[in-house]
Amino acid sequence: MSIEIANESGVDVDEADLAALARHVLDGMRMHPLAELSVLLVDRGTMSDLHERWMGEPGPTDVLAFPMDELRPPPPGTARGDQGAGGEATSPPGLLGDVVLCPAVAADQAGQAQHPLSDELELLCTHGILHLLGYDHAEADERTAMFGLQDELLATWRSARDQPPDLGGDPEGQEGTG
Repeated sequence: MSIEIANESGVDVDEADLAALARHVLDGMRMHPLAELSVLLVDRGTMSDLHERWMGEPGPTDVLAFPMDELRPPPPGTARGDQGAGGEATSPPGLLGDVVLCPAVAADQAGQAQHPLSDELELLCTHGILHLLGYDHAEADERTAMFGLQDELLATWRSARDQPPDLGGDPEGQEGTG
């Protein structure tokens, strides 16, 4: 999977963490291992320009998604020719598109929600990727599905991230004799 992170925002962001999150989300959505994703972090001015140009709305926003190949995750239980490492069905390879994040707007929202900027960026990145995959929240049922999936992906990401690494040692902490 190719995930490109470009930080043009002027805000210090853990780009490796954001790339790992994006990989987790795409893996969780069973996207093809050759799928490509771009995540761009921009300043308020750039985001304002993009928001007005593409959405017709003034001022900066937190996240925008620009899909490219309109790839969709395979339906659960679907057998396809493309198989993931575990034998599960995956989508076809292709260019997913661009997720554009504005860390300055995200910082405002993180402050209001009283959580770290990194948590807000993880939420926004996940949200943007789901939009690239065709999810929306215009209708109540769409909102329920999208936000439920978003919460599930973030919970599994944070759970996996917070686990200590498995060093492969003896669970008793003793080496075998032999």
